[in-house]
Amino acid sequence: MGTLYVCATPIGNLEDAPPRLIRTLKEVDLVVAEDTRSALKLFQVFGIRKPLVSFFRHNVRQRIPGLLEKLRAGENMALITDAGVPGISDPGPELVSAAAAEGIPITVIPGPSAVTTALAISGFPADEFIFIGFLPVKAGKRRKVLSELQDEKRTVVLFESPHRIRKVLGDISTLLPDRQIVVCRELTKKFETTYRGYPRDVNAELLDSHIRGEFTVILSPLP
Repeated sequence: MGTLYVCATPIGNLEDAPPRLIRTLKEVDLVVAEDTRSALKLFQVFGIRKPLVSFFRHNVRQRIPGLLEKLRAGENMALITDAGVPGISDPGPELVSAAAAEGIPITVIPGPSAVTTALAISGFPADEFIFIGFLPVKAGKRRKVLSELQDEKRTVVLFESPHRIRKVLGDISTLLPDRQIVVCRELTKKFETTYRGYPRDVNAELLDSHIRGEFTVILSPLP
């Protein structure tokens, strides 16, 4: 029986790739990737040549039986997401859960995480925090989730895309106007930027910026 290696990959700066990750990717029989384009960039930099299988939210059910069959046959497999730790806002848990149910050995190769990186930058209390991933796309559902955070006494971490960040900050300005927030853009990359302040001020600052890259947003606890 093979082993499933759940591998964290750099969230931006490829120099953050640990030696154990590179060695594992070179030694396994197969790499399962949420985004094969991101995986190929990593492969090219570190001279990795392994078969790649795409594994994203629209093909999870079709992929899992074949992947389990390979693991049962003795093939070692690495699971990677497009950035960070598999299982955080991606379909990784489905494969890990299915492998665990089969008694297949699972090993985690730890590494960079946008969640913990942003928490460290924020300066907000991190002894207790909640992570809610991406907010709903539809405005009504998104505002409902944010409304439920009005009495939250823990630090809140969420992800957002460049296409929706201004709308999200607008909703936060309306529903949580007195919270301090930290917005991190392009963490660990060349153009990494951190915005701090009240939601309305950060949103105004972003109006004068080119909105590109992925965002991690941290909300302070209830004052």
